[in-house]
Amino acid sequence: MSQDEPAEALRAQGNVAHGGEQRELKPAVARDRRDSRWDEHRRARREQLVDATLAAVGKHGAGVGMEEIAAEAGTSKTVVYRHFADRSELYVAVCSRVAAHLLPQLRAAMKSSGHPREMAAAAIETYLAFLEADPEVYRFVVHQHAAQPGQADPINSLSDLVGDQAAALMAVALAQSGRDPAAAGAWGHGIVGLVRSAADWWLRAERPMLRTDLAAHLTDLAWTGLSGVVTPTAESETAWRARD
Repeated sequence: MSQDEPAEALRAQGNVAHGGEQRELKPAVARDRRDSRWDEHRRARREQLVDATLAAVGKHGAGVGMEEIAAEAGTSKTVVYRHFADRSELYVAVCSRVAAHLLPQLRAAMKSSGHPREMAAAAIETYLAFLEADPEVYRFVVHQHAAQPGQADPINSLSDLVGDQAAALMAVALAQSGRDPAAAGAWGHGIVGLVRSAADWWLRAERPMLRTDLAAHLTDLAWTGLSGVVTPTAESETAWRARD
């Protein structure tokens, strides 16, 4: 208890004794401020533990244990569990951090060009670059755990968001090509699944080709299927280029 706290308690007692309505509100405000400070402390501590988890994954691999995570944080498992109910909750927090980092990069890549093929190539390259830079983090968030009942899976949510973004851009491409955009949702999500599956194989096979070559192959495959339905007409080609 700090030196100020006994005085605060005495002031609170005095306020109640006087029975004034305005005086009675002051202790509640003080308690709310203390609660707010503790909320910020807990939030910051959770962020530090997520940082430690990512660092431990980098050192020990995707199969890192809670003891190794606690050691990286300079604390004990008991303290970790004080901030996260279980390993699954910590995992969800790590996945959310990764998603918050990757998703804006993918969105920026898909908006970096006005031409559909170039947009697809940029997004595929961005995804593979993320994977190659932190393969153990990728394995940790994608393969090591499953969401518990009642919990959202951040990686599935990420895939959905990326698929939605791809579908929206594809719908524009179809419309500007004079095509029905009804299939944009299926195609956008299908391309995301294609790239994720191929990326998983690439890691399991210990990267048998350069990342840039894999990106080019996947772009060629995706565009072979898409080009027949989203290839711009002369008029829409001009419109696409005007957006660059």
